Amino acid sequence: MMAIKRLLPGGWLSAYAFLYVAFLYLPVIFLPIFSINTAATPKFPLSGVTLKWYEDLSRTPALIDATWNSLIVGVSASVLSTVLGILAARSITRYRYPGRRAINGLIMAPLVLPEVIVAISMLLVMLQLGLSLSLFTVVLGHVLVCIPYSMTVLTSGFEGFDRSLEEASADLGESAFGTFRRVTLPMVMPAIISSLLVCFTISLDEFIIAFFLTGTEATLPIYIWGQLRFAAKLPGVLALGTLLLFASFLLMTIAEILRRRAASRTRNEGGLYA
Repeated sequence: MMAIKRLLPGGWLSAYAFLYVAFLYLPVIFLPIFSINTAATPKFPLSGVTLKWYEDLSRTPALIDATWNSLIVGVSASVLSTVLGILAARSITRYRYPGRRAINGLIMAPLVLPEVIVAISMLLVMLQLGLSLSLFTVVLGHVLVCIPYSMTVLTSGFEGFDRSLEEASADLGESAFGTFRRVTLPMVMPAIISSLLVCFTISLDEFIIAFFLTGTEATLPIYIWGQLRFAAKLPGVLALGTLLLFASFLLMTIAEILRRRAASRTRNEGGLYA
């Protein structure tokens, strides 16, 4: 072990981490830079600085419609995924029954399965059920993808919950549903809000599922894909992508803060894990 530490000093590891982060995020940094370029072609040096591409976004009816569609799908998928995630996370963390681990593995399967395969399978199921492709089918597909993320966030919240609080509520005469509503849900509320934000972000950025399941009502990723076919539309796409990038970063940051607050809260109040 000491030999490995001598071969890999802290400086090397820090340099590797820096290069890894730079390789991962450097292309993303170019997105907001080129979005303010006066030229339609993204290249250096910049020919000038302008915000007209951002101003044109609000005057594009198709973009506004796609934005509303994405908001409808995102809110619906995040709420449904979080509700189902609450039930599943509580069941897995609270009760012990045969097949519990297998069920948990099946719920998490969309994280490791290729999204193209999942999307094609969902499309075949929808067609066999006689459902026409619409925002409703997109919501169903996004719920399938978002539930594993919701489960990941909510499981940590329920695992750290002090069950003696529920027992005290029951001793005071509260019903099981009343205890869940008045005691359990408020305690895990930061994890619930974090799940809503994470699922909304995943749904907002999801393209492959929407590409196969959408009908005539396009979401934002589908709209962006359609605009990339035209070179003149590229600056607008860069501006829109920049706004989505900052929105996703903000939502994920808030979700992570809430998740850590929920974990810290359960530790401070006598949770099951340190």
